[in-house]
Amino acid sequence: MSSLWSKIGLSALLLFFIVALGWVGYRMFTNELDPKVRTIIYVPKTIDTSIEFWEVMKQGVATAAKEFGADVHTVGTDTELDVDKQIQILEQAMEEKPDAIILAATDYYRLVPVAVKIKAAGITLITVDSGLNGGISESFIATDNYEAGRKAAQKLIENIQSDDQVAIMNFVQGSATAIEREKGVRDALSQNGVNLVQDTLYSNGSSKKAYQLTVDLLKNQPQLKGIIGLNEPSTLGAGLAIMDMGLKSKVKLVGFDNSSSEVQLLENETMLGTVIQKPFTMGYLAVKTALEVVSGHKVAPVMDTGSEFITKENMYTSENEKLMFPFIE
Repeated sequence: MSSLWSKIGLSALLLFFIVALGWVGYRMFTNELDPKVRTIIYVPKTIDTSIEFWEVMKQGVATAAKEFGADVHTVGTDTELDVDKQIQILEQAMEEKPDAIILAATDYYRLVPVAVKIKAAGITLITVDSGLNGGISESFIATDNYEAGRKAAQKLIENIQSDDQVAIMNFVQGSATAIEREKGVRDALSQNGVNLVQDTLYSNGSSKKAYQLTVDLLKNQPQLKGIIGLNEPSTLGAGLAIMDMGLKSKVKLVGFDNSSSEVQLLENETMLGTVIQKPFTMGYLAVKTALEVVSGHKVAPVMDTGSEFITKENMYTSENEKLMFPFIE
């Protein structure tokens, strides 16, 4: 009998060690980044819910936060123009001493001093969509905006004559995204001998302003043959103006992003095509990368999330449809 109890005791002891080792392994696996709940402050360019690009990115942030067990707080300005307010938000964020800050910078230069302070405070800084001069964040996660600008310009070039005149409808002056996209557009147009009708127009991230600028442009420049909109509001405002003025057969429009209103512009052929980014992927990777850095892992300094050029003809292919119609709560 004593021998039996000895065997039972030994088996129980072995079982205990197996369970204990299994639990340790489970904890190591499920908490590969860090078992501690990490706090992250996410600062997009704007919290304007009417701009679907930022809403989709927020979904990516929320999905990663849930998956990796992070505590993420979102705070931002009402418009992309309010650089001073974004600087103030970042100053306040530092006082909360989060483990990381994820930033979509409203200005390529003016946000640098506060970003330096964030780094000096020992807070991990990840930039997403729009970077900073000097590349001071641990990682920059975004579309290759120069290449995306070239894609947009190339599509327009294919649909106009070489001596036709076109215009650029940009968004916020000083934003890295705006600077890089416009450079890509200008280089492609220049290499193909296409003329710009005037200086770059800036919508300031407002579809209403883009609309009025386009109306004035089309009245003053009746020879205009094409417009390139460099973000969602700029494209939408230009497209609605072209449609309302009955000029969609004369003025070719190429844009960026994929709001439901832009989809309508594609379907009614007001717009030739649009460059689609991957904001969900940007948001997801920003959180994941921030947690990796906080946990001591090395990360790539730049991550290109890619872009696709979508037309009416290819928008409903299985892969493109997923990009065109992301889920938004």
